[in-house]
Amino acid sequence: MQESFLPFDIAAAHNVASRLSCSPEPDAAVSEVAAWLEQRQAAQVIGDSIRQAFDEVLDGQRTGRFDIDTLEKTEKTYLGTKVEIILRSAFGLGRGRSMDYVIAGHEVDSKFTVGQNWTIPSEADGHICLLVSANDRKGEFAAGILRISDDVLNPGRNRDGKRTLSASGRNAVLWITSRARLPENILLRTSQADREAIFGAGGGRSGQLRTDELFRRVQGRVINRNTVLTVARQDDSPKRVRDARNRLRSEGIAILGHLNPHPQIALALGLDVPGKGSWLSTALTQVGSESNRARAEINGLFYAVPLPGEQPTVPAPL
Repeated sequence: MQESFLPFDIAAAHNVASRLSCSPEPDAAVSEVAAWLEQRQAAQVIGDSIRQAFDEVLDGQRTGRFDIDTLEKTEKTYLGTKVEIILRSAFGLGRGRSMDYVIAGHEVDSKFTVGQNWTIPSEADGHICLLVSANDRKGEFAAGILRISDDVLNPGRNRDGKRTLSASGRNAVLWITSRARLPENILLRTSQADREAIFGAGGGRSGQLRTDELFRRVQGRVINRNTVLTVARQDDSPKRVRDARNRLRSEGIAILGHLNPHPQIALALGLDVPGKGSWLSTALTQVGSESNRARAEINGLFYAVPLPGEQPTVPAPL
């Protein structure tokens, strides 16, 4: 599914350019807001900000939670405010006099949803909105710019007097990205059986054993600091990972980080490269120097990711 996503920069440029070129009456202010955001890698910043907002409200280190469906009603309500706050900081935006932001000299309101539509209050009428939606389970988000008017809203109102975007309103959105990858929620997108094994390791009473099980079961995927904190429920995630590296080495499993030579090894193996504050585990098996498999040279020997049914080399060389 992920291959169908456009990369952030290409998707943004394509969506904005196509909307501007086909709109019969372009809204200059909306175009200026979109252009300002595009110059600042908006899709990447928005995706990272949503991930941060979700993780901070979930507060996994203290609660062990990783799924926004488990939030209390008041916490779910706060998600939109949290996204607004983090986006303001990420883009360095000032507050508007009546709306949440000032972007390119225009007042812009922030609207966020984890559902299929946005609820728009009457005070947003005539104003520009930054519309952001996210689905953590699917790992997707969307963001666009729209000036609110009666002809982009459905006629019905909810108990708070708010209205939703109509089909024509959705078509009028100037999309920064209509569908992009949300930074992955590893625990949410791991099988139930693996999650139960991870959180139940050592009877569920040992943060280190839970961390070991995380890197044992979730291989080949970048695991960030917040995931380790949620699993370990302890402060020092780097120490938990260092200890897991030492403990899993005897099983032929290596844990790669952001320091050299680990990024080069990950690249040579055809794996994603973990950034600062993230890690990736993989089993390794020794192969010949003439092997045509993706392989990395470690301490003068060559290693590859084991094929199905192939045993790892014990101990791992890292």
